[in-house]
Amino acid sequence: MSLDTPAAKPHERLAETLATDLTEVNALIRARMASEHAPRIPEVTAHLVEAGGKRLRPMLTLAAARMCGYDGPYHVHLAATVEFIHTATLLHDDVVDESAQRRGRPTANLLWDNKSSVLVGDYLFARSFQLMTETGNMRVLRILSDAAATIAEGEVLQLTAAQNLATTEAIYLQVVRGKTAALFSAATEVGGVIAGVDETHVRSLFDYGDALGVAFQIVDDLLDYQGDAKATGKNVGDDFRERKLTLPVIKAVALADADERAFWKRTIEKGDQRDGDLEQALALLEAHGTLEATRQDALEWATRAKAAMASLPPHPLRDTLIELSDYVVARIN
Repeated sequence: MSLDTPAAKPHERLAETLATDLTEVNALIRARMASEHAPRIPEVTAHLVEAGGKRLRPMLTLAAARMCGYDGPYHVHLAATVEFIHTATLLHDDVVDESAQRRGRPTANLLWDNKSSVLVGDYLFARSFQLMTETGNMRVLRILSDAAATIAEGEVLQLTAAQNLATTEAIYLQVVRGKTAALFSAATEVGGVIAGVDETHVRSLFDYGDALGVAFQIVDDLLDYQGDAKATGKNVGDDFRERKLTLPVIKAVALADADERAFWKRTIEKGDQRDGDLEQALALLEAHGTLEATRQDALEWATRAKAAMASLPPHPLRDTLIELSDYVVARIN
C-alpha cells in the first residue's frame, strides 16, 4: 500500500512528506551519537534510536518549520535535539522503572546495566545542548532547555505522586504536562520560532503540541490496561505492577468504596500484590467506567490539539497534523 493512500496513517504520511529532512536528521543523529573514546555510547544509543520508533517528536519539529515556510538548515538540528532529549529520558526512565522491555525489545539497562543507561543518557543530554547552540538562536535554546528541566521535574513529581492515593487528576495532569507534553510542545514551538513566524502562530503551535502530548500520554496509560502487547511493546498491567497511579486508577480511587480503597492501598501504596490482583483491578476499572472516562478525556485533549492547529494558515502539513490528533486517540479503538 502506498503511504499517500487515504488508509495510510498520518505519521506515515508525515514521514513520506518529510523524507528528505528525516534522512538528514537520522544522519546527524548517527554522527553525533558517535564517541571516539567510549564505544559503548553508540552501542547503547543505537539499540534505542534504531529500535523502530516513529520519530514522532522530531517530525513535529520538521513539520512545524516547513509549514511555517522555513527553508534554512537548522530545523534538522532542532529535530535531532528533540530526539536526543527523548532518547535520554527513555534511558533514564527504564532505569527508574526497572523496565525490561521497550518497543518490544529488551531495554538497554537489561542488556548492559543501569550505570551504562544513566551515563549514556547524560551524554545524549549533553549532545542535545551542543546541537541547540549551533542554531545560534537563544530563544530556541531557552525553549528546549526549559523543556529538559520541566521533563526532569515531571519525572521527580511522579516519583512521589505515583504511589500516593491522594494524587488527584490535577496532579496527574501536572506530571503528564511535565514528563510528556513539555517535549511535544517544545518540538512544535521551536519549529515556528526558527521560521520566524508571528507570536500568535507560535502560541498555536505550542498549544497544539501541549494538547497532543497530554492526549498521547493519557492514551499510553489507557493502553496499559487494554492494549495489545504485540502492538504496544508493553505487557498489559505493567503500570499496575510498577504501582503507577495513572488516570484510570485515579478515577477509580475517587469512586471507590471502603473495600475497594483498601484494595488500591494494598496493591499501589504498599506494593503487596498477589495472584489475581491485576484481574481485580481491571474489573474495578470496568465497574466504575473509568477506562471509558479516560478515553473521553483523551478525546477532549485531541479536540483541543485540532482546534489549535486549525487556527493556523492552510497547509497540507497542517491537515496531516490535525489528522494525527485523531490517530493518537484512535490507537485505543
